[in-house]
Amino acid sequence: MQVVLIGVGQAGGKVTQVLAEFDHDMGFNAVQGAFGVNTAKADLQSLSIDTMLIGQDRVKGHGVGGDNELAAEIMQDESTEVMDALDGRISTSAEAVVIVAGLGGGTGSGGAPALARELRRVYEVPVYVLGILPGRDEGALYQANAGRSLKTVIRESDASLLIDNDAWRSSEETLEEGFDHINDQIAQRIGLLLASGEAVEGVGESVVDSSEIINTLRDGGIASLGYASAEASADPGENVNTVTSITRKALFTGMSLPNAVDAEAALLVVAGDPDRIPRKGVERARKWLEEETGSLQVRGGDFPLDSDRLASLVLLGGVERSQRIEEFMQRAREAHEAAEERDPVEEFENDELDDLF
Repeated sequence: MQVVLIGVGQAGGKVTQVLAEFDHDMGFNAVQGAFGVNTAKADLQSLSIDTMLIGQDRVKGHGVGGDNELAAEIMQDESTEVMDALDGRISTSAEAVVIVAGLGGGTGSGGAPALARELRRVYEVPVYVLGILPGRDEGALYQANAGRSLKTVIRESDASLLIDNDAWRSSEETLEEGFDHINDQIAQRIGLLLASGEAVEGVGESVVDSSEIINTLRDGGIASLGYASAEASADPGENVNTVTSITRKALFTGMSLPNAVDAEAALLVVAGDPDRIPRKGVERARKWLEEETGSLQVRGGDFPLDSDRLASLVLLGGVERSQRIEEFMQRAREAHEAAEERDPVEEFENDELDDLF
């Protein structure tokens, strides 16, 4: 799937660079361009991708200090300049634009939905947001920012693929170590998903292409991605149980949003050596996924890859009613209430107040 990545804010820029590097190192060529936008000059200096500093007149290159309303205003005010910088980077070969942002910080949580709105106004290809939710220990401001940003992002993007920082971080890691580990996890999982359908070595029987990813996300809302892998036998007949096992593991323990199982649509991608992928195992896993998610739209296929392991990628679309999202939004409401000393439930449920713009 040919995409252009745009990282907004500190976390967004870092993840965008890691994703671009993974795609390049693997030779997938799914990432057609990578660009970083920030209000903090120091955060851009560590990136090797092309970047743009915005908000110089208002924050002098020092960032917005966690103020996502200010970030949204800056992105709106400078949208013409940002779109001019992106002109030519989003070519006719691009099948989607992916905005990458941490939803808890200031620039990412405010700038991402504002940029998504502008991109959808100009381009016909889908605009997705790869949003990173803050962990429980990242502070009340981050929780409140992410809750408000998430409601706006869902409305302004074609779909939002969420990564919960608590999902892929080990309890033994420091916060900084955890971020590095999560970034690597994102690069591997999202990188493999984006590479689906691209020209790679080997030919599968039923290769997934970009249209199946787009169709899985077509209904919008929130999406989640799961992953699991295991060593494979050279005999595909011995891998039937392996495929079903790693698919179960991907859904139950490997999702970017744990406890998000009920879905409107799903896509199963089995990656590995085509000679080791059992058709019976893929079909059995696809039917099992259909039963577990309650979705009648479960697509499936192969991703040929030179490896002695098999991996299952599970993309779920329409998981916004999941327990994990409800728990997170409750944390966001409580954080907002503590910070503002007013009823957060009313604010989050009032359509006139959930907008960052």
